[in-house]
Amino acid sequence: MSYNAIKKVFDIGDGRQIEIETGKLAKQADGSVVVKMGNTMLLATVVSAQEAKPGTDFLPLSVDYQEKYASTGRIPGGFLRREARLSDYEILISRLVDRALRPLFPDDYHADTQVMITLISADKDIMPDALAGLAASAALAVSDIPFNGPISEVRVAKIDGKLVINPLLSELGKASLEFIVAGSANDIVMVEGESKEISEEEMVEAIAFAHEAIKVQVQAQIELAEMVGSQEKRVYNHEPSNPELKERVYTATYDSVYAVAKSGLSKKERSAKFADIAEAFALTLGEDVDEETVFLAKKYFHDVQYDAVRNLILNEGIRLDGRDVRTVRPIWSEVDYLPAAHGSAIFTRGETQSLTSVTLGAKEDEQMIDGAFINGYSRFILHYNFPGFSTGEVRPNRGPGRREVGHGNLAMRSLKQVLPGQEENPYTIRVVSDILESNGSSSMATVCAGTLALMDAGVKITAPVSGIAMGLITDEKTGKYAVLSDILGDEDHLGDMDFKVTGTSKGIVACQMDLKINGLRWEVLKEALYQAKESRLHILDEMLKTIQAPREDFKSHAPRIVSLTIDKEFIGAIIGPGGKIIQEMQRETGTTISIEEIEGKGIVQVFADNKTSIDDAVRRIKAIAAKPEVGEIYEGKVKSIMPFGAFVEILPGKDGLLHISEIDWKRYETMDGIFQVGEIVKVKLLDIDKQGKLKLSRKALLPRPEKKQEPENKQEQ
Repeated sequence: MSYNAIKKVFDIGDGRQIEIETGKLAKQADGSVVVKMGNTMLLATVVSAQEAKPGTDFLPLSVDYQEKYASTGRIPGGFLRREARLSDYEILISRLVDRALRPLFPDDYHADTQVMITLISADKDIMPDALAGLAASAALAVSDIPFNGPISEVRVAKIDGKLVINPLLSELGKASLEFIVAGSANDIVMVEGESKEISEEEMVEAIAFAHEAIKVQVQAQIELAEMVGSQEKRVYNHEPSNPELKERVYTATYDSVYAVAKSGLSKKERSAKFADIAEAFALTLGEDVDEETVFLAKKYFHDVQYDAVRNLILNEGIRLDGRDVRTVRPIWSEVDYLPAAHGSAIFTRGETQSLTSVTLGAKEDEQMIDGAFINGYSRFILHYNFPGFSTGEVRPNRGPGRREVGHGNLAMRSLKQVLPGQEENPYTIRVVSDILESNGSSSMATVCAGTLALMDAGVKITAPVSGIAMGLITDEKTGKYAVLSDILGDEDHLGDMDFKVTGTSKGIVACQMDLKINGLRWEVLKEALYQAKESRLHILDEMLKTIQAPREDFKSHAPRIVSLTIDKEFIGAIIGPGGKIIQEMQRETGTTISIEEIEGKGIVQVFADNKTSIDDAVRRIKAIAAKPEVGEIYEGKVKSIMPFGAFVEILPGKDGLLHISEIDWKRYETMDGIFQVGEIVKVKLLDIDKQGKLKLSRKALLPRPEKKQEPENKQEQ
């Protein structure tokens, strides 16, 4: 048996090459490719049902990215020792690909579609997430599935002042900005990333630079599809239509829907009015109406809402809640709301509210990240929760979904840019945002509430961060458009863009942009960024009315951490055999002690909720880590008695010999009765020999007896 593998190889612009191969693996999928760069290999497959399920009026698309531990030569942890549910990291990459692909499927394509991307081999310095979008799109390109692509994704970073495409993992630590950008040959469709307080101009420059690299990757996919001969796409009919019914729905409901949209009602009142209009029209259909007609009537009524809301904004500049396009909804905030938390804040913007808490923990509270490609520990954790009641819905609590993971990650990216370094803040920090109301961006409310809660906790952030969600309404026929500040949930649903921007007063620290249309002119992107800056600074001003800077000290009930730096040779002495010494210290002082070697030094952290315990532990650690110094006086404990002297412990684990001749100025013939084991003796360290042995003296601390005077003339005696 043989296979007919087809390969396309191209240069990404700096001498490095990417290879796309199809026809060798997973040939029963509708489309499959292997993308290779260095030793990193991704297998992407796509399968789509031939027919849509009856009554489906959306695209049931699922995108899953998974890393095989074997790709990095590792065995999974856990009892089963196999890959389990997707990690947060894998979910985030799945979302990046999903958000890039979804807008490019035809609006009337409703067949179940599954895209799977699997990391099957990994180069430890080549990040696979920047290749996942390319792999997924290439699998679609070689299939017969309708898709208005190809697209691709790249990582763009600025390192040492220079923009780089798909930098090595080892280089990212020096980056001042890092974005994943997705797009087609003509348009940008998705941006997500973080930066160190950059300007709007820098961000636009980075996106434009990334788009040039995307065009090269898109062209490679087009050429691969031509080599495979997959330009012909399947014929489908997933959406029934009834032009007469559509006209009837528009004629009967448009004016009423437009009037409700213009009324400035609250979300709940507006939804009720829309429901009344839909119900009134449904009664005109009669009792014997078939299911397809009911289905289409609901769809066309949604189209009426879509057009009415958009036309209201474009023609009159009026939004659903009565605002103009630039106005941010009313804001109020409060800190120190939760008396037992280490820090807390409420942030409310319009009908969106976050209650956020901050907890300070020890090194042992760090989050362990155990992925195939990314593993290690994180000292900053942010969790975002979105319960059903926040939108007035009944929804079981089944843990965080992909949306919660993605929103929490965006807030985490934003706040981590302003956290102090480990020397200034040795704590593990956990921020939890519970969304209590939602109508508009709750991830941006999380950023604002998180900033306030961190300052309330006394964490010395370098600058406060605020965030805003921007929207866009466009009319391709007339060229009209409107950029919206602080979008509502309905404006997100009915609009063409969701662009979240976070930053300090100095610049942008994170962003997330999703487009639902083909084409975003650069001048519109720039306008959105500058309008976002105006809104961000307004929100920041409102936040600073509540608390202007981090508190001078932590709360009285917050735990304390003291960090010590010791010579690495003492690490073993502090830990003790089998951890005996450190465990004993923790038990007796009521502290938590962690110790690790960093850059040739021992870093010790002592964690407790009271100063007395910390002081006790620190004193013991310093005693163990102290170096004996010749000439110093110590109070030592007699550990053992020998015929020739006593061994005295002057520091924990450091014994010296007090020779019988150094006990006193008078001569002792025997050690009997001079000392007892456990007795405290004050001694002076006389010398440390080449073998490290300590020579002690008690005699040196005693006054020297005067010599008896000799007679001047012995003969006179």
